[in-house]
This record gives sequence, C-alpha cells and structure tokens, in this order.
Amino acid sequence: MKKVNFRACIAEFLGTFMLTFFGCAAACTVGTEVKGGYFMTALTFGLILTVMCYCIGPISGCHVNPAVTLAMFINKKIKGYDALSYAVSQVIGAVLAGGLLSVFFKPEKGLGSNSSAGVGIIVALAIEIILTFTFILAIFGATSKKENSSISGIIIGAALTMVHIIGIHFTGTSVNPARSLGPALFAGITALSDVWIFIIAPLIGAVLAAFTWKFLIQEKK
Repeated sequence: MKKVNFRACIAEFLGTFMLTFFGCAAACTVGTEVKGGYFMTALTFGLILTVMCYCIGPISGCHVNPAVTLAMFINKKIKGYDALSYAVSQVIGAVLAGGLLSVFFKPEKGLGSNSSAGVGIIVALAIEIILTFTFILAIFGATSKKENSSISGIIIGAALTMVHIIGIHFTGTSVNPARSLGPALFAGITALSDVWIFIIAPLIGAVLAAFTWKFLIQEKK
C-alpha cells in the first residue's frame, strides 16, 4: 500500500488556503468600488502565488490548484495516488479559507466567489477554459528547464496576474476549482448555482494545455 506524502499534502493545503484567502480577501476589500480594484485583486492573486512557489515549491511543487495537478498527472509529472491526495488537500484548504472569509466579510457580498451572471454560461465556460489553458501552458514553460527554477515562481505569478486582469471582468476569474468551491460554499445559493462552471471549465483547460504541451515537446524532440 502506498503511503501518503503528508508533507506535500500539508504544503498543498497551506498554499491553497493562502491563495484563496488572500486573493478573495483582496476582491472583497477593493472589488470594483475602488479605482484600480481589478488590478489590485489580480496582483494579489499573482503575488501570493509567487510567494507560495518559493515557500512550498521545493516541497510539493506548489500546484495549489486541482487543474494544475490534473495537467501534471496527464503529463506524468505526478503519480495518480499523489495527484488525488493533492486535490483533496487543496479543496480542504480552499474550503477552510472560504469559512474564514465568511467571518471577516459579509457572505452576501460574495466572498470573492465566481459568477457567470454578467456574461452567461457559454461565455463563462469559454473564457475560463481559455484562461486556464494559457495559465497552465505558462506553468509548463516556466518549469520545463531546471535553469529557470530561480525565476519560475515569478513567471507563474505573473501569468496568474495576467489572466486575472482579463478574467475578472467576465467571471471574477477562477482557473482553479478549489479556489472557486471554497468561497461558494459560504456565499449562498447564487454562488453555488454557478460553481460547476468553475470546476468543469478549468479542468477542461488543464486537459487541453497538458496535451498541447505534450505535443509541442514531442514535436521539438
């Protein structure tokens, strides 16, 4: 029987907790009411991911996102048993972050949850697939060479900032099923009714990115 890598699971739990809490707290604090609020929220998501990359990257790889873990599994960067334990740890971290957000902020404000209300389901699905595809492709590129390890966290954080700058207008930006599920569980029925979009779309984007990267690498070889 395979043993769970508890150190890596704890790292993924903490990383996803931090990402969800700080990113969604920024969305709750500045939102759209403050000039430049979109950019500040996007930058917070990017910065906290960059910090986590250098904190827990050497321990677990800093996936902090089930979509990333799925893409890494498809491309044989992580084994199935570890991928499952990572995903469970990520969801638990995000849910606890969502609970804590509901203590500091009013749940009816959304807690930084995602929504398709302004654009419709089809557009929300499409934008989330595109953004997740782009984000995960950037991760594969940044981590493809060992000599890039010193700056890969900065590149990955910048990529997350970029997709948030674009996506906040449409859906609030998910690209991460755990980050969407955590706040939605405490934000009420409206957020929960849409959460399936932000679970399925990032996973589809992850699969597309994984196979695209595999194709590009094979063609290069």
